[in-house]
Amino acid sequence: MVLLFLVKTDSVSDQHLITLIADHMENGFLENIIDMFRHDRGLYPLISSLIQDERVRVRVGVTALMEELKKLDAGNVSIALPGLLPLLSHAEPFVRGDTANLLGIIGNRKALPPLEKLLKDENADVRLIATEAIEEIRQQNAGWQPTPAPLPRGE
Repeated sequence: MVLLFLVKTDSVSDQHLITLIADHMENGFLENIIDMFRHDRGLYPLISSLIQDERVRVRVGVTALMEELKKLDAGNVSIALPGLLPLLSHAEPFVRGDTANLLGIIGNRKALPPLEKLLKDENADVRLIATEAIEEIRQQNAGWQPTPAPLPRGE
């Protein structure tokens, strides 16, 4: 019983926090939100909820947030990845497109296969954004080379 109560409380708490961040984003308090994320990496999973907000100003703010965090907190931006990847199959094209854009900003190679599936999306804008995101990820990882597997001894 107690565990169920704690889970419910966390969910309500997260929803309250998402609403608070989205409202602050809409009112232009981006710098405050950047500071929040820099001091609490546990907020990164909320990006997947924020990017689905119906308010354009909030979604633009989320994009600006991730662009800044990529510069200031690059080691943590990939924490948002697990919550974002499922949104690439969201029913709303604006969510798929905005998510693809965020994945391009994050620049994690793990996003490439799901983004490549969007190249066949029914929406032309989503296809274009996916193409741009793929290019951005490839550019960010241009110097990356996989570590070769060690050769067996004696070869």
